[in-house]
Amino acid sequence: MAVATTTGTTARRSRGGPVRAHKLLQLNWFGGLAGWIWLAIVVIPLYWIVVTSFKDQSDYFTQNPFALPSAPTSENYKLVIESDFPRYFINSVIVTIGTIIPAVGISFMAAYAIIRGAGSKFLGAVNGMFLMGLAIPLQATIIPVYLLIIKMHLYDSLLALILPSVAFSIPLSVLVLSNFIRDVPKELFESMRVDGATEWGMLRTLAFPLTRPALVTVSIYNGLAVWNGFLLPLILTQSPDKRTLPLALWTFQGQYSVNVPAVLASVVLTTLPIVILYAVSRRQLLSGLTAGFSR
Repeated sequence: MAVATTTGTTARRSRGGPVRAHKLLQLNWFGGLAGWIWLAIVVIPLYWIVVTSFKDQSDYFTQNPFALPSAPTSENYKLVIESDFPRYFINSVIVTIGTIIPAVGISFMAAYAIIRGAGSKFLGAVNGMFLMGLAIPLQATIIPVYLLIIKMHLYDSLLALILPSVAFSIPLSVLVLSNFIRDVPKELFESMRVDGATEWGMLRTLAFPLTRPALVTVSIYNGLAVWNGFLLPLILTQSPDKRTLPLALWTFQGQYSVNVPAVLASVVLTTLPIVILYAVSRRQLLSGLTAGFSR
């Protein structure tokens, strides 16, 4: 009887195996088709932007929008660069780096203190304040931020863009870094404590190396948000020499409202640093994201 039961079970498994494999194959076809559709949605606009940026204005109106330029030219890029584009690029770099370094540093120390002092009511309240900051959008606070910047006499300066950007970058950074530091075994901290290490020493030699993927992840995420920021430069600056790239791109659209290839050339130059940054740090970014979700 036992042999018959085992044989029947094996037969059912053998019949069920190909059925399940066939269903998985069908799902893979649907997934592959969806992947190709999404690839087309992403690649086709990028192809159009890059190709059009190398066309003359006359070719843009006479040729097929997706056709390669008959006579590729770099005059559009030259026109954009000669229109103070390097100044706008430097302003964006200053604002982005000036935001990332203090925001990530403060968030890392705050996350370490919150995890290491888990029983403290004060640190618990601080953590709750950071979590509340996630629910407050930038658009809801733009008027108070504007009034504070005016009272601090920082209006129309790059520092006026850096300080609010740091404040709005900290809550999410603390949340991500706290999850990583929480997963560091407590035994490692205790062993370093027995060896005479201070909290600063454990922060530097233990927590920092183990949370490096998370630090890279929050740095890139905050950097992209600041680099693409438009509202703060629009509200808190007015001088042309204080413009960042997104705001300058908007002015290019007004200045070259008919010259579409010049506008798209400025778009390419604006997004090129982001593409290079992603290509260089893609592995660290993906490892930090997957590690954070797996935890």
